[in-house]
Amino acid sequence: MEKKWVHAAEAPRPVGPYAQAVKAGGWLYVSGQIPLDPQTGQLLTGSFAEQAEKTLDNLAAILKAGGSSLDSVVKVTIYLADMAYFNEFNTVYASYFENSRPARSCVAVSRLPKDALLEIEAVALCEDS
Repeated sequence: MEKKWVHAAEAPRPVGPYAQAVKAGGWLYVSGQIPLDPQTGQLLTGSFAEQAEKTLDNLAAILKAGGSSLDSVVKVTIYLADMAYFNEFNTVYASYFENSRPARSCVAVSRLPKDALLEIEAVALCEDS
């Protein structure tokens, strides 16, 4: 089975030695995304809701570059710096996943890269491998 690395210019570059996403066997595995500005690589410092939106926008850009979409996501994992953001996150998340309800896990963690408030990774079906 062949695997292909995916790069979306509309999403931030990885902050470490990994791909934005990898396609293999009809699946797209998207690395964890945080609320980075794709142009500057800097962490967004707005409200939690704004940070959640930027993170989901980055995720959507990578999905598109990989031949997929939010509607094709089958599994999402969310890491929150504080579970107090859970309800606010659900409100933002629901607006992005209006047409689908992927399987999901959400956990609180002690710290995220660049001290982000959240990180999201996903697995999606894609058009080709």
